Amino acid sequence: MTTGQAGTALGCSIPTVKKLMATGVVPGVREQGRQVFPLAALQQLQARPAADLSVLGTAEVAVLRSDAPARVDEPDRDWIGFGTGLDQAQLLAALSGWWRCDPARVAAGGVLPVTVAGFVVAVLTGLTEWEADGTVGTAGRYRFPKARLAGYLTDLTAPANAADPAEPEDARLAGLLLGTRLASVSGGPIAYVPTMTSTAQSDTEGE
Repeated sequence: MTTGQAGTALGCSIPTVKKLMATGVVPGVREQGRQVFPLAALQQLQARPAADLSVLGTAEVAVLRSDAPARVDEPDRDWIGFGTGLDQAQLLAALSGWWRCDPARVAAGGVLPVTVAGFVVAVLTGLTEWEADGTVGTAGRYRFPKARLAGYLTDLTAPANAADPAEPEDARLAGLLLGTRLASVSGGPIAYVPTMTSTAQSDTEGE
């Protein structure tokens, strides 16, 4: 399938499909020459269920809409974004900040699903503490220094937690969310999704 055909089938744009392919979670992608999205993988992704957020017990949950991995020159990390080529320590550093957000609102959800193209590819917990980057006003960036990587995927077509969380609750949340479809709309990296609203619709990130 072409990236355009895959985007139509998944309900997202061609750039969003390419971003998903660049993370490494879709096996069989051909990157050299004309990009090709495997039909079997596409059919498996179409069949992924919507996330059931009602079991979380909160009014809303924050969602981190991640990009493919990109190198950064920062003192506490070398990468930002999600990719299967990063190890667990690199992933945790890449995903746990610095985001423009309401940190108390993020923490109130108790869990931070990480999505690419509307699919949950990682799950963060341990969000009770945060640090600001010192920016004055409401547009500051925050990170969560005690965040834990409760789970992440290396193959979206056969979702299995590649992490080994020590906390049973982390394992439970990762099991509920990894590989599901979770639509969100936001002008930035962090979106806030009501937990009682159906998320069965296809991805509407519009990227």
